[in-house]
Amino acid sequence: MKVTISTLRQAKAQGRKFVAVSCYDYTSAKLVAAAGVEVLLVGDSAAQFMLGFDSTLPVTMDFMAAITAAVRKAVPEQLLVADMPYEGCKNGADETLKNAERFIKQGGVDIVKIEATESDVETIKSVIDAGIPVMPHLGIRPQTGKYKAEGTTAEIATEIIKLADEMYQAGAQMLLLEGTAREVAKIITQKLPIPVISCGSGPDCDGQVLVLPDILKLRNGPVPKFSKSFADVGKACTEAVALYAKEVRQGIYPDDAHCYHMKAGEYEKLEKLKT
Repeated sequence: MKVTISTLRQAKAQGRKFVAVSCYDYTSAKLVAAAGVEVLLVGDSAAQFMLGFDSTLPVTMDFMAAITAAVRKAVPEQLLVADMPYEGCKNGADETLKNAERFIKQGGVDIVKIEATESDVETIKSVIDAGIPVMPHLGIRPQTGKYKAEGTTAEIATEIIKLADEMYQAGAQMLLLEGTAREVAKIITQKLPIPVISCGSGPDCDGQVLVLPDILKLRNGPVPKFSKSFADVGKACTEAVALYAKEVRQGIYPDDAHCYHMKAGEYEKLEKLKT
């Protein structure tokens, strides 16, 4: 059954949590969907995990549109979220709308995520008014380059709660809170009737999202405080490739069982043709 925004609103109304995973390719998306995940987010964090950049800023609309379309091919039934890259929305409302439409038409997405501040309310409203569902992204906004927990003071918390309400009033159909104090995220989740996804904003939101590389421990180095690895697939991958390399060097792989052979009698014919 197709997961829709209405599906998630119903889950919220019934107090049922849902799960989101951020991934970037067809093969990974198939595996995530097989695990029963309801929501897939094609995040602009692909800039770091796939392309090796230090931030999300360099990733292009062309790249995001292409990988989003690939993920959609893998998950026709899941709710698919496209992450608007910085390039896609840096030049105002008209460009943002054009690129949101591109995600809908080319990527087949259900909703577009846009990092937002107070100054972006009208831009987001224009996209929504054009009939495109939007999930504003509040709290830590990686496109600004500031990775510091948000809402940890009453003053900032009040601003985030107010902005979340403004986004809802503008027509936002979902909301994502990244790195926001748990208390603030809980207030917003309880106050708004739309589904609220937590990315490091505590367990009181309606759904949770992590990037697949963190879930599988596929990256080295520091990870966000809120992240958790549920298997060391990175280690298993390295060990598997090392074993493959060892067998190749020792002449163990490939063995005859992994080879194709000529049909019966054809090798003898070949020998005669050679003479």
